[in-house]
Amino acid sequence: MPAAGGELPAPLTDADFRAFDADQAKIGQLLFYDKILSGNGNISCGTCHHHEFGGSDGLSLGIGEGGAGVGPDRTPGEGDERIRKRIPRNASALWNLGHTSIDVVFHDGRLEVSDLYGNGFDSPAEEYLPEGLDSILAAQALFPLTAQFEMAGNPKENEIAGAIHDRIDKAWPILAKRVRTIPEYGRMFVQTFDDVAAPEQVTIAHVARALAAFIGTEWRSHDSPFDAYLGGDQAALTAQQERGLDLFYGRAGCATCHSGPLLTDNEFHALALPQFGPGRTRVFDPYARDVGRMGESNRLEDAYRFRTPSLRNVALTAPYGHNGAYPTLAGIVRHHADPLGALDAWREEMAKLPDVPWLAPVDFVVREDTREAARHRAVLDIAPVALSEGDVTDLVAFLQALTGKSAEDLPLGRPEVVPSGLPVD
Repeated sequence: MPAAGGELPAPLTDADFRAFDADQAKIGQLLFYDKILSGNGNISCGTCHHHEFGGSDGLSLGIGEGGAGVGPDRTPGEGDERIRKRIPRNASALWNLGHTSIDVVFHDGRLEVSDLYGNGFDSPAEEYLPEGLDSILAAQALFPLTAQFEMAGNPKENEIAGAIHDRIDKAWPILAKRVRTIPEYGRMFVQTFDDVAAPEQVTIAHVARALAAFIGTEWRSHDSPFDAYLGGDQAALTAQQERGLDLFYGRAGCATCHSGPLLTDNEFHALALPQFGPGRTRVFDPYARDVGRMGESNRLEDAYRFRTPSLRNVALTAPYGHNGAYPTLAGIVRHHADPLGALDAWREEMAKLPDVPWLAPVDFVVREDTREAARHRAVLDIAPVALSEGDVTDLVAFLQALTGKSAEDLPLGRPEVVPSGLPVD
């Protein structure tokens, strides 16, 4: 079906997604919200990828291990347990991660399908990634568990954090034992996984596969007005949304990168988004900046480039950008239209950052470095395009038409209780 300047994707169907076991997904739902998977037992996957916020957290940069509450009301903790660092990147949405086309994940692509290490993936765990992972989504589920400021905690606080500082794979068996020794979990794994005859056989790969089954089925969404339109219902979009569609696939050039059925090319591009926060630093580069894909590849040509996000259900997952720089869809659309102009006009109060007085001095320190600013501005993969305010409004209307009808009423939802007995956020 042609649009004004580009071809529309084929409609999505369930056949386009990896098949996941429904009973495994039910285990995954409990594990997703169970704080037993965190080092200090005080945060779960669902804390930062919550149903109430479309699988994200409503913040520019999240409050990880040590914080309390969910979403914009989350606080950074107190005393010795308070957070030591903001999460350096925006909590990615989870929509349609089970699609068969996805072979690279995270903002910098640090996990991708590959046989580089002989285990099916190129990942931060290199050759130490556990065996038995049957999808990239299962592999992805493992890494927040071992991230110090996300879920693992700080050295000397717990056995998980201590094990990680020995080697990343030393923590996963400890977490698996935590899970399988809870009687309810042990019974569920035995009943559900064909290769588990007794609870002591449960490994971290089984935990990861259960989490993947939940994420891959719970956040599957392809019943938006746009999907109906792709299926032949010409009345599914309003006149304004149709104008936005024509701009998106035509003069505005959005579909150059936001292409395909998920509206992403899964490639890496530099947009000159405003820099702030602690940055995703490396051991040999402890600088308050985020160099994006280069941090994974160590190639200078990848500097400041980030993976194109899928736009499905994008209206539910504000703020926008790899660091949540823009609170509204209109703001991020305007940035794409005039990247350097928008960069100059951006103001710090646009970032959705919970107040953390002991971290405030470094929240925007990168903006004071003129040399870093020059390097950052020099890398830009999109050209300015003239858009009127009416064009921006029409594009936003189209983006809102990407919201699934069932996106806020998902199959399993958030559990009230979990087998560990720990509180559910």
